[in-house]
Amino acid sequence: MQREECRMSGGMQEPAGAGMITLDDLDNMTDELGADSAYNSNGSIGEEAEPMDDGEQDRLLNYWQDVGRGHQVEVPNEMAEPIQQLSRNNRSEERQRVPFLLLSRKEKCGEVLYEKRQYGKGKWACIKMQEEQYEQSICLGFMKLMRYICEQNSSGVYLGMTIPIVTIVHTDEARSGMTRSVTVAYYVPTQHQDQPPQPTDQDVSIEEWPPTVAYTRSFGGVTNEESIMREIHLLAEVLGSPEPCLRDTFIVAGYTNPAAVNRQNEIWFLQRP
Repeated sequence: MQREECRMSGGMQEPAGAGMITLDDLDNMTDELGADSAYNSNGSIGEEAEPMDDGEQDRLLNYWQDVGRGHQVEVPNEMAEPIQQLSRNNRSEERQRVPFLLLSRKEKCGEVLYEKRQYGKGKWACIKMQEEQYEQSICLGFMKLMRYICEQNSSGVYLGMTIPIVTIVHTDEARSGMTRSVTVAYYVPTQHQDQPPQPTDQDVSIEEWPPTVAYTRSFGGVTNEESIMREIHLLAEVLGSPEPCLRDTFIVAGYTNPAAVNRQNEIWFLQRP
């Protein structure tokens, strides 16, 4: 993966990224509103689907705005429609997972220390962010990707949610700290891989990532600069020096919302070409 580009260039999914207001938040809020999830995975409306009334839509937007303020991010009013659409289409069984081949797994005393996976070539919608805090970059980046997912694309269709949402992060060679520049990326669903709809937002680009081998380790809890650096050092210790991985480019993969009690994340090391 090249530092200045939104793509993997090393050897090449599942836990949504830190700082994001999505997935479990949406599940919980939709349950609270009593809204049914009658949309199918293609964004069409089932026979019994009914639109949210203005009061429900306002409550959902206000909820997102409250969560956003916790990340020092303002959620604008124009996010109301994408939020509503993603909420109505957010059934967990319809979240497509990024495909991979498990090459090997190392365990100790029943604990999985890491997995070695082969990810195939694929197209991703990417956006580069450089906010003061990691959480702000992730939250703002995801909102732009969310608009792309929710019809603001050249096809004008709801694309469907895929997991994980990944974040490319960079450190110095000594792995002593993270840079502010991150890339938030969404895997284009399988049915759109051949001809991905183009984003209407010029900040979002479609990139084709080459096949990549990734060494992955799961972790729970918050994902911020401190926790990410800790997980990078833990995986480096488990792998040891012989593993031919990039030294300054990593991926944080998120499968659950940061407000969830049991958050599921992964840190990925990328094998050199």
